[in-house]
Amino acid sequence: MAAFRKVTDEISVSPQISVEDVAAAAAQGFRTIINNRPDGEEPGQPSNAELEAAARARGLAYHHVPVRGSPTPDQVAAEREILQAAEAPVLAFCRTGTRSIVTWSIGEALAGARGREELVALGTQAGYDLDQVLPR
Repeated sequence: MAAFRKVTDEISVSPQISVEDVAAAAAQGFRTIINNRPDGEEPGQPSNAELEAAARARGLAYHHVPVRGSPTPDQVAAEREILQAAEAPVLAFCRTGTRSIVTWSIGEALAGARGREELVALGTQAGYDLDQVLPR
């Protein structure tokens, strides 16, 4: 099972999830899932369609904002828009969780919702180093 890492009360991030992990996410109270992983990055990875079907079957909202490498401004904006409208808590995932937390944190910083130090601390608490990602 994938490790869901709480960042705030509203969002957690995770490495790649499976169809079974969708059921676990629903059981833990998540209401929305965001997939930040493009299809076909590695063999055996569950497809976006499979994960979306599993999420919807459990009554969860599901969104796909695939990010390759660093998130683009459009991807950051799309994720921020989803998060503002989403029913929380939200689980965002990619291969390791890094693209998910980076995309979220850049959106928070650009919107002025949280300062750099707070975001770096939240990343550290969740097991991610955001120090080099967020501009000073």
